[in-house]
Amino acid sequence: MRIVVLGAGNILLTDEGLGVRAIERLPLSYCLPPAIRIIDAGTSGMEMLEDLEGLDALIMVDAIRAGKPPGTPIRLAGDAVPVFFRSKLSPHQIGLADVLATLELLGRAPKYTAILGMQPESLALGMELSETVEAGIPELLRMVADELATLGMHILPVTAEAA
Repeated sequence: MRIVVLGAGNILLTDEGLGVRAIERLPLSYCLPPAIRIIDAGTSGMEMLEDLEGLDALIMVDAIRAGKPPGTPIRLAGDAVPVFFRSKLSPHQIGLADVLATLELLGRAPKYTAILGMQPESLALGMELSETVEAGIPELLRMVADELATLGMHILPVTAEAA
């Protein structure tokens, strides 16, 4: 099974960097098998085509502007994914939308796609996440673990003994 957990976002715009910051911490928090590939997509676009082609599953982690209170965890899957890419996009999301649309046209789209994230509090210039979003990272990582479990990939937290 080929699974990618992809962190997207611009780390120069506070909470916009959520996806990248979260996936940096994923292997520090959970033991990941080799079948799970972690990709820091940052603000990449079409250059991700080959990395995402023909996957069994794609789990994207990103800031999601959904009109909810800051720090609210959000999960989008199934029919909600194309709807998400039709509105409220930041530049990197437009690039990823183009990649997924191209893969769909080629018949090589991931078999399963989910987007996990949080409502951002701030998109101002800055390298640090807001306190609200920072506090939600452990829950977001649990959401990634739960999503992987639904795909049959049960990952365990890193313990103090294993670290």
